[in-house]
Amino acid sequence: MTQPSDRALLRAIAVRAMRERGLDPEMPAAAIAQADAITAPPQTTEEPTRDLRALLWCSIDNDDSRDLDQLSVAEPLAAGTFKVLVAVADVDAAVAKGTPVDRHAARNTTSVYTPAVIFPMLPEKLSTDLTSLADQQDRLAVVVEIVVSASGELTSSSVYGARVRNRAKLAYNSVGAWLAGQGALPAPAAAVAGMDEQLRIQDQVAQTLERVRHEHGALEFVTIEPEHVFDGDTLAEIRPQAPNRAKKLIENLMIAANGVVARFLDAHGFASLRRVVKSPERWDRIRTLAVEVGDTLPDAADVGALSQFLERQRQAAPDVFPDLSRTVIKLLGSGEYAVDPPGADPPGHFGLAVRDYAHSTAPNRRYPDLISQRLVKAALAGHPSPYTMDELEALAAQCTRQEDAAQKVERQVRKSAAALVIRSRIGDQFDAVVTGASPKGTYVRVSTPPIEGRLMRGEGGLDVGDHLRVRLAGVDVDRGFIDFVPA
Repeated sequence: MTQPSDRALLRAIAVRAMRERGLDPEMPAAAIAQADAITAPPQTTEEPTRDLRALLWCSIDNDDSRDLDQLSVAEPLAAGTFKVLVAVADVDAAVAKGTPVDRHAARNTTSVYTPAVIFPMLPEKLSTDLTSLADQQDRLAVVVEIVVSASGELTSSSVYGARVRNRAKLAYNSVGAWLAGQGALPAPAAAVAGMDEQLRIQDQVAQTLERVRHEHGALEFVTIEPEHVFDGDTLAEIRPQAPNRAKKLIENLMIAANGVVARFLDAHGFASLRRVVKSPERWDRIRTLAVEVGDTLPDAADVGALSQFLERQRQAAPDVFPDLSRTVIKLLGSGEYAVDPPGADPPGHFGLAVRDYAHSTAPNRRYPDLISQRLVKAALAGHPSPYTMDELEALAAQCTRQEDAAQKVERQVRKSAAALVIRSRIGDQFDAVVTGASPKGTYVRVSTPPIEGRLMRGEGGLDVGDHLRVRLAGVDVDRGFIDFVPA
């Protein structure tokens, strides 16, 4: 009997995991039929639109991404100020509320990204083509305009519909290397006159926005994400993928845009979905971690104090800071979606140190963003909200539940992928850090290769953030189990 390829095996594991957690891995026939009937990108929308196709828009995303949700462009104004525009793909113009495509999106609420395959929230004909801000194509978009002062404060903002054109499809790795002086200007940028200066302006504004957020207490983490490298259908290796400057550029512009959208909806009397991270669930353990590295934190949760502690540790021990980052992220607890009625005190996002935050910049990939877009477009067109409060409450719970399920699926398949790669190293020893400690089990992570597994014995007295030496005892690829014991 022929063994399935690594890619096929991981896809089968992902499909099973999605079904077990209430996610649908298959696009329904009715949704496919709806997408097939759409033969061109949307050309009309109810809200007024501006023609901004002449601007030097660019996208920056992963090397292989085709579901492009946003473009950005910036220009200097007087007295050291800058105007930044973020264009978000107008998915609602093609996917109306209540249609088969929308119903499937509302069920899963997110695209699911696994090492071997992506399970898109929308049919690929839409998300990677007709509703994507594709290279050199005219598209409808919702634009968030922000004016940033020389000191990094947002002095004004507006939201409106527009027609845009992606002048350069760029990727994080190559743009990040160029911004850091470690590589050449990517060819798609070099082919557009003025795009090099455009990228430098965006980078300058993004760094200024980030500095101000940190002054307000935003948390700065460094995490090493795994990159799964395939040779055809064979998983060849898993290697650490460090953050880069281009990713930070986009992250900072999107955080600013998401804040503007939240405030825009509130100002127009619309309830909205907010992304919320409450005060840490395990602040006492975070305080203990600080003591263990010779530092202190106050008795009550304080985002400013935590931000300063993280910065001190990043400066003092950069090599182990990714481990500390992962540990603190784990102890902060997961985020959720909540409904914010107009005029109410917003729930806030502890990690970002912002009061107003609504996911709105990735409607091809996340359903909360499509909900936010519909609310914005209704406000721009002078219509009432397309959602009742009861609908928003139900959707907030659904999006929270399904995003959590998707993250668990992604983790499970990454573990199966890691088990595939590491199964030939049973008996080898590794340095590890504890990433989870509860009655359900104790889990540890090793950095090379970047994998996580369960500690099968010797866990007594260990807690998140502790370091130890472990030995690989066994793996189960199908279930994604990687078992360690103390060395």
